[in-house]
Amino acid sequence: MRVFNGLSFEKLLLVGVIAVFLLGPDKLPSYAAKLGRLVRTLRDYANGAKVRMKEEMGPEFDDVDWKKLDPRQYDPRRIIREALLEDAPVAAAPVIKPVSKPQPAYLSRQKDGASPQPTAAVATPFDSEST
Repeated sequence: MRVFNGLSFEKLLLVGVIAVFLLGPDKLPSYAAKLGRLVRTLRDYANGAKVRMKEEMGPEFDDVDWKKLDPRQYDPRRIIREALLEDAPVAAAPVIKPVSKPQPAYLSRQKDGASPQPTAAVATPFDSEST
């Protein structure tokens, strides 16, 4: 009988017997109660997260296919096969501007206003602390 992944009833019984020997009969009930509270708290956290997700997603929550999002359902071979078989999106043709008559570079810079205009000859102040 399988309880969890690879954790059978016999293994749980063995862990319980070891816990009795390690903790002793007087401490075991308090640790069992703490474990029960921990499990209850974790269950409440999970349920609270589910309720909050339902509230935030609204009616879309019911439309989500949760089995599809389960990581245990991922099959790398299927994912690769689907990626290879699906059609690639058609890219739009690039827009090509017609080439105009070439101009010297200095003329195009002057026309765009990209070249800096000469300013008055002001010397840059020397900063002795910068080096």
